[in-house]
Amino acid sequence: MQNEDPIWQLVDQRRDAYVGLADRIWGMPEIAYNEYKSCAEHTAMLEQEGFRVTTGLAGIPTAVMGEAGEDGPVIAILGEYDALPGLSQEAGLPEPKPLEGDGMGHGCGHNLLGSASLMAAAAVKDWLAANGMKGRVRYYGCPAEEGGAAKAFMVREGCFSDVDIAISWHPAAFAGVNDAMSLANTRIDFSFVGRASHAAASPHLGRSALDAVELMNVGVNYMREHMPSDARIHYAILDTGGVAPNVVQATAKVRYAIRARDLTELWPLIERVKKVAEGAALMTETTVTHKVISAVSNLLGNTPLEKAMYGALTRLGPPPFDDADRELAAKFQATLSEEDIRSSYRRVGMKVKKNTPLCDEVVPLDAKGAPMMGSTDVGDVSWVVPTVQVRGATYAIGTPGHSWQLTAQSKSSIGHKGMIHVAKVMAATATEALKNPAIIAEAKADYQERTETNPYVCPLPTDVMPPIRKAS
Repeated sequence: MQNEDPIWQLVDQRRDAYVGLADRIWGMPEIAYNEYKSCAEHTAMLEQEGFRVTTGLAGIPTAVMGEAGEDGPVIAILGEYDALPGLSQEAGLPEPKPLEGDGMGHGCGHNLLGSASLMAAAAVKDWLAANGMKGRVRYYGCPAEEGGAAKAFMVREGCFSDVDIAISWHPAAFAGVNDAMSLANTRIDFSFVGRASHAAASPHLGRSALDAVELMNVGVNYMREHMPSDARIHYAILDTGGVAPNVVQATAKVRYAIRARDLTELWPLIERVKKVAEGAALMTETTVTHKVISAVSNLLGNTPLEKAMYGALTRLGPPPFDDADRELAAKFQATLSEEDIRSSYRRVGMKVKKNTPLCDEVVPLDAKGAPMMGSTDVGDVSWVVPTVQVRGATYAIGTPGHSWQLTAQSKSSIGHKGMIHVAKVMAATATEALKNPAIIAEAKADYQERTETNPYVCPLPTDVMPPIRKAS
């Protein structure tokens, strides 16, 4: 079945080159806005493939775009290549073993994500040329998805203003079209300033910024009973004001990630958190300031594109995993709990299958899974361009996101086969849209209907800029 469509053959021809690209990115994990080496690898591949390359999109040094084709509709295929801190792990090993180095790792599979998307775009480029079709395909290399909101900054700067449809994917345990649900999200730093003092000799003269942070955290925790059930709030203390317990800490900083079903629910939740911070400052006689670090919108669905992508996926079938892949996946499953595995099935609305370590079927389009409670900056693209996402099965069922197990499988035969499989789905979705202009027209009509009474408002304040890191 997998050789029936010429576009799949164009993907298969690139197998070795793009497995190599994915593995190179895996071996140079870089966190948000520091993906200089990873971006350079993708840029070199774009140039090698003959794309017209634009670097530094939206003023971000690690964002790149390659375009091929002439006239006609513009199809964007989105890729990512940022890693996460603290998830270093030896490839393919089903037991914890961090690599020597800085501790970063591809615990969300973005080494596969960018490589598959570029692979699909390159196949569509050759398909356009071979068929003399009008149309343009673009690969967008997007940094800083993990909390950096790079696509939101790119949307704000108009990087997608002339795109007709956008296609993306994400590594997962199952193969299926993404249910377009995610949480709008903002990250805000709250900085408290008090007054230092000797904690024993003159404690009454001190005003503790650390006390203010702790009281804020208590106050927000009491909010949890009184906010929408699908909202989420998390925090991390960035600055405790020092390590000497006999000094009243004059400064302290806490970062909050605030999530809600959509922006209309997010804005009032943000204001409530700000009031808690002000209350903590009042109680401790300190002062507080806040600064937005990043923000993303919730995903907006698109029914015509989801149906078109599901059609491509069902024609292709599930990933071609073999017994060796299943044996390796079973070893990773042995490191997980039964609840991990049940939760994985629950998220996609599927019944648990025993002795099934890897995806062996396509998730039905109408499966009713648990809503995705994470966030993604693809959401902002979906509010300005009709957008569709597919899940690509690249790891053992039950593997937690952002885990050492996921890092290990992101450079394995499982990850490689899942990556190639999902590249075929994206490429076929793009070519179907180019062959059938009605798909694009229907996608735009669907988008227009969804946004007509609720237009896009960028969640990023106008004065917030990407936190660009200098190349090391």
